[in-house]
Amino acid sequence: MRGVFVDANESLAVIFERLARPDDPPVRIHRDPDITSDQYPAILDGAEIAIIDHTALPTDIAKKCAGLKHVVFLGTGARSYMNPEELGELGIAVHLIRGYGDTAVAECAVALMWAAARGLAQMDREMRAGNWLRDDGMQLTGKTLGLIGFGGIAAEVARIALGSGIKVIVWNRSAKTFPGVEFVPIDTLLAQSHVVSLHLLLNDDTRGFLSRERIGAMRPGVILVNTARGALVDEAAMIDALKSGHIRHAGLDVFNVEPLPADHPLTKLPNVTLSAHSAFRTPEASENLIGAAWEHCRKIANS
Repeated sequence: MRGVFVDANESLAVIFERLARPDDPPVRIHRDPDITSDQYPAILDGAEIAIIDHTALPTDIAKKCAGLKHVVFLGTGARSYMNPEELGELGIAVHLIRGYGDTAVAECAVALMWAAARGLAQMDREMRAGNWLRDDGMQLTGKTLGLIGFGGIAAEVARIALGSGIKVIVWNRSAKTFPGVEFVPIDTLLAQSHVVSLHLLLNDDTRGFLSRERIGAMRPGVILVNTARGALVDEAAMIDALKSGHIRHAGLDVFNVEPLPADHPLTKLPNVTLSAHSAFRTPEASENLIGAAWEHCRKIANS
């Protein structure tokens, strides 16, 4: 049983090497994060385990990967890069890694929320251009934060927000409880929240969850934060709402197309704060991620 880390950037490669044990299954590190899907068969070269950071694995390419039995995806959003059910029909199991970056992503969501509330990115841009922009910000203490979805990341957001004097309400698909948090219907959350933050996994049921109708039902002047997946939101409807001011500001770490094209409409709007799908990127989260990837490889090799 052998594996290949197919698209390792240097920082993850170094951690992967450091966390390896003498009795671990052999895993070769391909130090190139910018591979294309058609390179998979040659890079894997018959290996049974593919460790994948972000490179799409179409089903028709997977069929050409002789010997491939396991994909260890570095994160939870494998559906954005492959079809796990179709791979399963080929006898390829997809393994996800959950919880590794809950705190990192939550801190980024909160940072985007505060940056949006105070217009920090816009002021920074204007000052660099020689303009002394001074607009009133939104004070968040005493305001209501609505979390759509409530997994580990959202629980961390709630913990931080509650400690900052912000009221937290939540809509979740299944019943849950959390100290200090009120669980409400989605219509209530949209109507009452000064800030809405998305924390859903992307699947067929959640794609386009924040539709034009639901965006219209949000409180006028709402702040929208998305550190989950771009496809959860009707992008055209969000852009229209940003232009009209119905959405005061959006703090976005994820997009329908990544990298975000330089001429994308979102890059032209002043009331958007953008980050490059980097909410999970901290040394602590990377350590957790690679440690979990090795544990998957060990269990596979010993099964």
